[in-house]
Amino acid sequence: MMMAGEMRRNCATRSSVCLAIPLKSLTFRQSYRHLYQIMPSQELRISARSRAQAMDWSLVLISQGIDSTIDHAENGAGWGLLVASENYQNAVAAIRQYAIENRGWPWQREIFYPGLLFDWGSLAWVALLVLFFALDVQFDLRSRGVMESASVGHGQWWRLFTAMWLHGDISHLGANAAIGAVLLGLAMARFGTGAGLLVAYLAGAGGNLLVFLFLPTRGPSLGASGMVMGCLGLLAGESLSIWRKKHHSQKYVLAGVAGGVMLFALLGLSPGTDVLAHFGGFLSGLILGGLLASFPFSAKSTPANLAGGFLFACLVILPWWLSLR
Repeated sequence: MMMAGEMRRNCATRSSVCLAIPLKSLTFRQSYRHLYQIMPSQELRISARSRAQAMDWSLVLISQGIDSTIDHAENGAGWGLLVASENYQNAVAAIRQYAIENRGWPWQREIFYPGLLFDWGSLAWVALLVLFFALDVQFDLRSRGVMESASVGHGQWWRLFTAMWLHGDISHLGANAAIGAVLLGLAMARFGTGAGLLVAYLAGAGGNLLVFLFLPTRGPSLGASGMVMGCLGLLAGESLSIWRKKHHSQKYVLAGVAGGVMLFALLGLSPGTDVLAHFGGFLSGLILGGLLASFPFSAKSTPANLAGGFLFACLVILPWWLSLR
């Protein structure tokens, strides 16, 4: 813990007076006794353990109408948020409430470095892909579940969803499962297990919808690659929600979107792939990610994740029931 003298020396390097408040990690069971005020000031600093956490908290404050500045101290204090002194109490209360409503799911763990969360629940999605592949081999689900624009035009909308569970061969399945497990795990950790899974699934359906709209005579297609590209779009679209006129926010937004576009070009434009479905999934994810990240309080809450998981299950069961009846 920093002593008061050290805090005053650190803050003296800034043009405005600030107060460094260590707020390393706000989890449900954690105490907040270390939030304290030392001296009146124009700006108060709430310390975060990583850039990702600082950005997450800044979205929380934005949703509550509290202006904040993401700060990275060069003196070793790390990342944090600067808020006006008159907004300090409300800012701390908002972050506390956010921590309470977003209790950590047991399968979400930090990987590689602090602040980078991965949701191992994505492996359950991989298990479902393998299950549907085995069922397809045994019962020939393809004839009833592949994406066909003509069939969708005749009212078989469920093919927008069922096609994502079917794959041409084991290599096709393996590629989508390997890349998808990583990207979906990151998206689910960022947006919530249930909510992230649902919007990724909807983004994949959005890719198939784009194929239907632009290629109404398109032949059969299948695979989860549109959903995989949707996960990539979700991660890139998250940065759109912090767009501000300030220079530092523009830099984060452009870096996030540009990184997503480059990864899409690398993964989604390979020869022989369904480029239009990939683009549709990425675009749908980009839009949904920006929208979802604009509501940080509700998106990662327990009720939202339970509702998201329930809707995802419904959108798996209902389309297959309609397809096989």
